[in-house]
Amino acid sequence: MNDTLLWILSGTLILAGFAGIVLPALPGTLLVFAGIVLGAWIDDFTRVGWVALAAIAVLALLAWAMDYVAAMLGAKRAGASRLAIAGAVVGTVAGIFMGLVGVLFMPLVGAAVGEFIARRQHGQALRVGIATWLGLLAGMLAKFVLAFMMVGIFVFALAV
Repeated sequence: MNDTLLWILSGTLILAGFAGIVLPALPGTLLVFAGIVLGAWIDDFTRVGWVALAAIAVLALLAWAMDYVAAMLGAKRAGASRLAIAGAVVGTVAGIFMGLVGVLFMPLVGAAVGEFIARRQHGQALRVGIATWLGLLAGMLAKFVLAFMMVGIFVFALAV
């Protein structure tokens, strides 16, 4: 396969990874990492070596863990029930079919509905929904920052 086509595929994987940070149907950080590994492979790992790839892999694992930790911390801090957490997951999946607005706000709705079913308290349900939603947004922001750092290390290694 032509190197130009492989570089296009590498860039496409990285861009799809950034989309996947917002869209839960795509494994965002994994796609960014795959695009970077492909780019390093195209160059026979001469400019992007194993040290850079190891640093990028650590950032990818950190981004993956951050996704779960941020959402759970937001939910736990507000005293969320298991139904609230399950509702956030269902809301996230349902939001995929509603576009960007659905992806951003359906986890809040799902967590609030789950909490309301569990405890039948309007105020608590809304508080849990908002805390879970803020945790998800914080995780998404952290994943963006880490993905940009991954790409930054990759580009720096290519340029040097």
